[in-house]
Amino acid sequence: MATDATTTKFQNPTDFRPDFHSEKISSATSYDGLHFWQYMISGSIAGLVEHMAMFPVDTVKTHMQAIGSCPIKSVSVTHVLNSLLESGGPSSLYRGIAAMALGAGPAHAVHFSVYEVCKKHLSRDNPNSSIAHAISGVCATVASDAVFTPMDMVKQRLQLGSDSVYKGVWDCVKRVVREEGFGAFYASYRTTVLMNAPFTAVYFATYEAAKKGLMEISPESANDENWVLHATAGAAAGALAAAITTPLDVVKTQLQCQGVCGCDRFKSGSIGDVIKTIVKKDGYRGLIRGWIPRMLFHAPAAAISWSTYEASKSFFQELNDNSNSDNVT
Repeated sequence: MATDATTTKFQNPTDFRPDFHSEKISSATSYDGLHFWQYMISGSIAGLVEHMAMFPVDTVKTHMQAIGSCPIKSVSVTHVLNSLLESGGPSSLYRGIAAMALGAGPAHAVHFSVYEVCKKHLSRDNPNSSIAHAISGVCATVASDAVFTPMDMVKQRLQLGSDSVYKGVWDCVKRVVREEGFGAFYASYRTTVLMNAPFTAVYFATYEAAKKGLMEISPESANDENWVLHATAGAAAGALAAAITTPLDVVKTQLQCQGVCGCDRFKSGSIGDVIKTIVKKDGYRGLIRGWIPRMLFHAPAAAISWSTYEASKSFFQELNDNSNSDNVT
């Protein structure tokens, strides 16, 4: 039987072309035909583009959530925006952008690469498993937050303070280490993980479900390489996840900005203590301060991030395909 099968398969000797490179190609590539480092570069590009484009909205959100911050007292988006423009001009909307750039690139590289690897292993039997996507997202955020939290803290302090408070990223880092110790950089890490774990679980599960739903609704016009598809699914996922996790984001901002521009300083990093302080000063509405700019940030940011990430992946996939074709020939 085996002999017959072999004979049938190669009835014409010219049809037999041994692939000497198949083993090399298989071992060198990973999920979706990409190398691990290509996921990291794609994620890094996506993170930088996302945060650069939406940074002014993030600055407004930070001022709204930092109770007692100067010079902002109102919780209205328009009042915050006007106050920032009057006090420092358009450049005030970009304070801390250097710290963001230093942290967002490496953090997103870790985030997307860990997500892809976990998704590959967890959803092997069911590629459309929402649970696998959610768990993969949680694993990704725990890893990426460890990278991003220190620079996120520096970014938010620079966003709140004028040039008289901190002269720049390096000045802020030196002063924090000298005055508060290295632990201050991770004062909000626990809160950040507790916020981003459900955020990312909802985010990735919603993204994958929305993408699948859009492809089923209009299979002729929607395919996995359509950037509009990724942007729409990403926007829906970002908006929903942002709305659900706003209270913890307020707590994170308070912990990262404590002692800056009149913000309260907390004796412990207890989430409960911070929540009690917020409720005492501003009522329960204080826990949802900044939810509008937060949603305005995450909806388009997610759209930008996913469309950029998938476009970068497509570039690398095409690059790998061309390289593999050259190797085989």
